[in-house]
Formats: sequence, structure tokens, C-alpha cells
Amino acid sequence: MSTEQNKQLVVTATTQLFVERDVTALDRYFGPTYIQHSPAPDGLQSLRDLAGALPDDFTYHPARALADGDLVVLHGTYVGFGPEPLVAFDVFRVADGRIVEHWDALTPVVAETASGRSQTDGPTEVTDPAATEASRALVSDFAERVLVGADYDVLTDFISTQSYAQHNPEAADGLAGFGAAAAAWGAQGKALAYAKVHQVVADGEFVFVRSEGEFGVPVAYNDLFRVQDGRIVEHWDVVAPLPTELPHGNGSF
Repeated sequence: MSTEQNKQLVVTATTQLFVERDVTALDRYFGPTYIQHSPAPDGLQSLRDLAGALPDDFTYHPARALADGDLVVLHGTYVGFGPEPLVAFDVFRVADGRIVEHWDALTPVVAETASGRSQTDGPTEVTDPAATEASRALVSDFAERVLVGADYDVLTDFISTQSYAQHNPEAADGLAGFGAAAAAWGAQGKALAYAKVHQVVADGEFVFVRSEGEFGVPVAYNDLFRVQDGRIVEHWDVVAPLPTELPHGNGSF
């Protein structure tokens, strides 16, 4: 299947399963072997049990869908999954026309953010598919040199000094907003520390990066960047603490 077909498969499957509440979507779109990296138990039966037990008011509000080869990333909001709405990044791997593997990260919706932007608003559609490889190269280099390498002297080689829209709820727009937030986090003992990049998913002007590191505690960093004119101009994220135990042996990454 093509990358676009993989994207459409995942969008269709999750829409039928989580929006239309059709549990039979599991039989049509998911593989018999389903590798789980979230805190849920491994296997397709666990997902079937979860989907069948969702409350009546549960729904999912999609924001973005990106695909790169066999990986598809969904960005959206779950309502009814817990006592408060949750912003989520879900990463799915497709093989032979079936969804066979899943990673995720969730964080509560914040009503009032430093930038005034929500955690999911902003551009949603890929408008420049020809930019995929250039976007991937820029953000991959940024992730290794700045996020993992902590070389902030080259920050403006990657992030626009003219326009940087921020969706992290604690950071204001612009490089100054990010710098102020980073200083506040450091004072709280939560310095940004990226150790390893595990996944890079590029689709047009959007690039998703999933990394492991520490933010006061061990975390999974899930960062989505939008590139324009050779610079990063927008950022969304979910920083999710890593569980100390998992009900399977697949690890979080």
C-alpha cells in the first residue's frame, strides 16, 4: 500500500472505531497481531475490550493525520476517556493493509494557555507534499543538534525569528516565549533533556518527532513541527511521563 493509502486506512479505522463506535472495525482494519506500546495490555483482544467498554459520551476530535511510509500519526482530542479531555498523539504502523502496532502520548487539555492558542488548533492539512524531504532534513538536524545535543547557539538556524507559533500550553509565541518557559521549567527542576530520537515522521511541511528523555522525570517527548521557507514556524507537543511498569514487554518506544 502507498503512504496515502496507509493514512486513509488509519483515519477510516479510527473514525469507525472511536467516532462511530463500530467495534467491528477491528476485524476489518487491524491485524491479528497487535503490538502495543501504551500502558494497555498487548494484543488485539485488549483493544477490543477497551473499545467495547467506552462510555456513551466518549468521542474523538481529530486535528491532523500525517503519514510517512508505514507510519501514520494522528493528532487530536479524546473526550470521555477519563474525567477530563485529553490531547493525544497516536502513532500506528501499517503492514499488509492492517494496523499492527501502536504508540501514544496523552495530556490533559489546558483551557488557558500562555500563547492563547489551543493545543491542537492551527493549520491541519498538508499543503506542500513536495517539501517532505527538505522538512525531514531540517527537523532531523534540529532534533539531533539542538534537542539532543543542546546546542542552542544554532537555534536560529532552524527556528524562525520572525514567526514561531507555540501550542505548548506553558510557552508563549516566539523564541523569547520559548526561552522564558524553558527558564521557568529549569527553575522547577524540569530542564528539557532529550536523550534519543526514536521516530521521525515527515509529511509535507509537517514533521513529527518522538523522543525519550527527562523533564523532571523520564518522559516521552512528542513534538510536531511545521516548516515554512526553510525554518520551523509552529510547534505542538505532548510531554508524557513514562510508566514505571507496562503490562507487556514491548517498551514505550
